[in-house]
Amino acid sequence: MQRIGILSSGGDSPGMNAAIRALVRKAIYHGREVIGIKRGFAGFIDADMGPMNLGSVADIIHRGGTILLTARSEEFETTGGRKKASKNVDRFGIEGLVVIGGDGSFTGAHVFHEEYGLPVIGIPGTIDNDIAGTDYTIGFDTAINTVVEAINKIRDTATSHERTFIVEVMGRNSGAIALTAGLAGGAESILIPEINTNIQEVCDKLNQGYERGKLHSVIIVAEGAASGIDVGNEIKKHTGLDTKVTILGHLQRGGDPTAFDRNLASMMGSKAIDLLISGKTKSMVGMINGDVIDIDLDNSFEDKKPLNLELHNLAGILSI
Repeated sequence: MQRIGILSSGGDSPGMNAAIRALVRKAIYHGREVIGIKRGFAGFIDADMGPMNLGSVADIIHRGGTILLTARSEEFETTGGRKKASKNVDRFGIEGLVVIGGDGSFTGAHVFHEEYGLPVIGIPGTIDNDIAGTDYTIGFDTAINTVVEAINKIRDTATSHERTFIVEVMGRNSGAIALTAGLAGGAESILIPEINTNIQEVCDKLNQGYERGKLHSVIIVAEGAASGIDVGNEIKKHTGLDTKVTILGHLQRGGDPTAFDRNLASMMGSKAIDLLISGKTKSMVGMINGDVIDIDLDNSFEDKKPLNLELHNLAGILSI
């Protein structure tokens, strides 16, 4: 395999640039050529791609986002769109493809491999940490640190004004960000999609805290569990407490990646090149118990990654 294409797809996550850097430099180290594909599968279809060299990835390991840009492509979901992409595989001489993204991106890569036989390797890049087959995805550590930093700052104001603050975080289908950041930030309650929301229990806990002299409370809500605004309104209605809502939104996707995410991305990028050179055709890179491993790409999106709900119980105990 001489020429390798790389792209980032779906939502961006801090550390994607570190992965791109590792992919390019590891491939060149082994005497391979790299074609950078811009705007994900949309660029794959539109031939928005070109060669990358050592200078292409200079001074990017510390930068958030992705220099290859990213987008979602409805056209790639059609047979006609994938046919256009296959013509560009031939045009640019691409013999293997690395896709950095989440389960939707891996599904697209899997379908393309099945139809056209192009070897594909997935690198899990998503702040949601919801990809099966890996303990961590690129960007998750940075995202939870961003949320914890926000919680710390909000808590200062909550204490000063003796208020209850609702902090809504990302996570339509996964409560990983809310749970991990909520535990680290000492949140009084954490609402996640994996557990049915009981507003009355939240209100009872708040009242018990204020009765024993607590001056403030911070509640974390994953967007897939409930709207932060709705939760705030319900709490105010049932308790009469002065309640404010902060929605962190896309702030969680940005920022310089943590050292953990930079190292994780570098190791995964390096492993992806090794897999392609060794003849792997359909795999995802992951990290299990500190070891960088690979699994069949199908397992990354067909299996749902379970959330460690023991952490939710622990958070509840420690926030009493």
